[in-house]
Amino acid sequence: MRSFDFAPLNRATIGFDQIADLMDRIMANDVGQSSYPPYNIEKTAADAYRISIAVAGFSEADLSVEMRDHALIVSAKKAEEDQERTYLHRGIATRAFERRFTLADHVRVTGATHENGMLHIDLKREVPEALKPRRIAIASSRPASSAADEVVEAQAVN
Repeated sequence: MRSFDFAPLNRATIGFDQIADLMDRIMANDVGQSSYPPYNIEKTAADAYRISIAVAGFSEADLSVEMRDHALIVSAKKAEEDQERTYLHRGIATRAFERRFTLADHVRVTGATHENGMLHIDLKREVPEALKPRRIAIASSRPASSAADEVVEAQAVN
């Protein structure tokens, strides 16, 4: 496993402590992360996203979508099946899973739908007005002068 030292970033940045923590968390979780179930993340608009997770074999009652501490947690647990069924081949995986997605600040879940074996989770970034970029007026360090003070008297050369 690789280990990165983000200490030099702290010397050149202010207020970005969360980035180093996020990178550490990603590096630690990436090692044991399962690829089941497969998923897509798409950008549907300037501030809108959709996570689509393949959940074939699971019903809506088997699925759980939860927000906790800036994390979206999708989990599923299949209800106990009939023991009378005998499978000759079982290729549809219906094992329990938990998939976590770390969300940025001000990203919220707007809805979730389950259709055709896909779970779609819609997200939207809503930045508060106080955090949006704004223009700062630059004040002059010298007192404002009137237009009459700036007029220079011309002298005749002839």
